[in-house]
Amino acid sequence: RHAYAPGTGDPNNFNIKDCSTQRNLDKTGIEQAKRIGQFFRDNKISIDSVHSSEWCRCKDTAKNAFKNYKTYNALNSFFSSKFAKNKDKQMKDLKSFVKSWNGKKNIVFVTHYVVISEALNNTVSSGAIIVADKNFKVIGTVETN
Repeated sequence: RHAYAPGTGDPNNFNIKDCSTQRNLDKTGIEQAKRIGQFFRDNKISIDSVHSSEWCRCKDTAKNAFKNYKTYNALNSFFSSKFAKNKDKQMKDLKSFVKSWNGKKNIVFVTHYVVISEALNNTVSSGAIIVADKNFKVIGTVETN
C-alpha cells in the first residue's frame, strides 16, 4: 500500500493530473517510502518491475522507494463514488496482467487500500508490504512504520 498520506479518500476537487488537488505523502510518508525501498535492498529482493496507481501518493511512494516505476490504471483507487464504476474492470485487468506475467523476479504494485482489499481479501495499513502469489493467495505482510 502507498506510504502514509494524512486523511482518507480524496478531496472533492480531485484531479488525477494535479497533485495539489490530491491527498499526498507528508514527511512521515516520504520517509516511510524510503524505508520500503531500503527493505527491498537490505533483503536483496529482486524486482522485475514496479507498477503504481496514477494517484500522486502512489507515484511518490514508488519514486521514493524504487526510483523507477510505470503507472498502471488497474491499480487506481475506486474508493470514491466518482471511480467506483471502474472496480470490476480494474480487478479483471489486474488479474489478467498477473496471470500473463512470466517474469523470473518479483513484481511490485503500489496501490490503495480498496484495491488490496478487493484483490486479496486482506487489509493493510499505509506503507505495509503484502506478499502474494500469482493466484492472489497472501503469503505474508511486512509493516514499515
